[in-house]
Amino acid sequence: MHANSLASRLILSASALTIVILVVSGGVLSSFYRQAVERAFDRRLNVYLRTLIADVATPDEPGGKIAQSVGEPLFELPLSGWYWQVLRIDGSKQDARASRSLWDGTLAQLPGAPPGVAGGLRQGYVTGPEDQKLRVVERTIDLGDEGIFLVSVAGDATEIDEEIRGFDRALTYTFMILGVALLLTTLFQVRFGLAPLKRISERLAAIRSGTAERLEGSFPVEIAQLARETNALIDANRAIVERARTHVGNLAHALKTPLSVVVNEAAARGDDPLAAKVREQTEIMRNQISHHLERARLAARTTVVGSVTEVYPVVAALTRMMEKAHHGKELSIRLDAQGDVRFRGEKQDLEEMVGNLVDNACKWAQSRVAVEISQELQAAPMIRIVVDDDGRGLTASEREQVAKRGSRLDETKPGSGLGLSIVLELARLYGGGLTLGTAPIGGLRAELVLPAG
Repeated sequence: MHANSLASRLILSASALTIVILVVSGGVLSSFYRQAVERAFDRRLNVYLRTLIADVATPDEPGGKIAQSVGEPLFELPLSGWYWQVLRIDGSKQDARASRSLWDGTLAQLPGAPPGVAGGLRQGYVTGPEDQKLRVVERTIDLGDEGIFLVSVAGDATEIDEEIRGFDRALTYTFMILGVALLLTTLFQVRFGLAPLKRISERLAAIRSGTAERLEGSFPVEIAQLARETNALIDANRAIVERARTHVGNLAHALKTPLSVVVNEAAARGDDPLAAKVREQTEIMRNQISHHLERARLAARTTVVGSVTEVYPVVAALTRMMEKAHHGKELSIRLDAQGDVRFRGEKQDLEEMVGNLVDNACKWAQSRVAVEISQELQAAPMIRIVVDDDGRGLTASEREQVAKRGSRLDETKPGSGLGLSIVLELARLYGGGLTLGTAPIGGLRAELVLPAG
C-alpha cells in the first residue's frame, strides 16, 4: 500500500471519527446543560411555590385572601409570563385564585390528572395565555376542612431557551476550534508517523531500479523489523536464484554426457538405419534439453531484484569481440548510442541477447553491421537496441520460422538454431520483445526492446 494513500485514508477516517465524536459529545453536553438549567429554574419556581402554599395555608388578609406578590413583581404585571394559580380540586365547590398577571385568563395544567395525594409535585411545560411557552411546577395540598388545592407556579421558558441557545453557540464554537486542532494534530501525527514507511517505499523503488541493494538507514522500532525481514527476503531471493543456476548447470552436464555416449555409439554403426534414427532423435533431445534448461536459467536470473547494467560498455565490448571473431569477412561494425542508457536487468542477460543478435548479423552480413542504442519514454521507460546488416535479409515467412527454437535456414552456418528463440524468450521474461524486419541497408533488422533502468 502506498504511504500517501494510507495517510489520506487515515486522515479521512480520523476526520470522520472526530466529527462524529464531537457531534455526539455536543448533543450529550447540551442535553445535560438543559437539564441543569431546568433544575435551577424549577428551584426558583419552588421558592415561589412554597411561599404561595404558606399563604394559602395561613392567609394574611381577612377572609382568607392570598397575598398577591409572593415576593416577585412580575406576578403583578399583566401577561408577563410569570403566573401563579390556586385551584380547589376536591369537587366540594369551585374556588380558583390567581395572580394579577393572568388578568382574566387561567393557567393550563400539566397533562394527566393532578396527583391526588398531598405533597405530589410535578413539573413540565405548558402553553400560556399569550401562547407563551411556560415552565410549570404543581403541587397538591390538603387543608382538611378547607379542601384540597392544586397550587401552580409558572415562569417564562424563554429564559431557559435563551440560556440553552447561548450555551449551544459557545459549545459549537469551542468544538469547532477543538475539531480543527484535533485534525491538525492528527495530520501532523499521520504525516510524521508514516514518514518511515515512505522512506521504505522509496528505498524499495531504489532496489528495484538497481541503485541500491538493501534497505539501509535507521528506522523506528515498529518499522525496523519490517526492514530486517525485507532485507532477509532479498538475500533469500538471491540465494535461491544462485542455487537455481547451480542446479541448472549441474543438470546440463549430467544430461550431456549420456547423450554424447549415445551419439558416439550410434555414429560407430555407420549407415545403420537404427543408428541414423538414434542420431536424429538424440539431436532433437539435445535441442529440447538446451531450450528448456536455458529457459529455466533465464527465468531464474530475471527474478533477481535490483540489477541495473550500463548498456554502451557491454555492447561496445561485444562489437569489438565480434569484429575479431569474424575478421576473415572484413566487416565494418558501426555503433551509435544516444545518451546514457541503462538496462534494468543483469549484465549476463544483456550480453547474451545482444551477442546473439550481433553474431547473427555478422554471419549473414556482406560487409556492414550497424548497431543503434536509444531510449524511449513510454508508460514505462524502455531501451531500444537495433541491429542491422546488409545481407540478403529474410522474407516474412522466414522471419517467423527463425524465431522458433531449433529452426535454421542454412545448415552451412554454425549454430544450434536456438539463438533468436533464446533472445525472444529472455526479452519477454523482462517484459520486452524482439521484432524482425527489413534493414535500411538491405538486410535483416532486429529490434530488441527492454526495460530501462
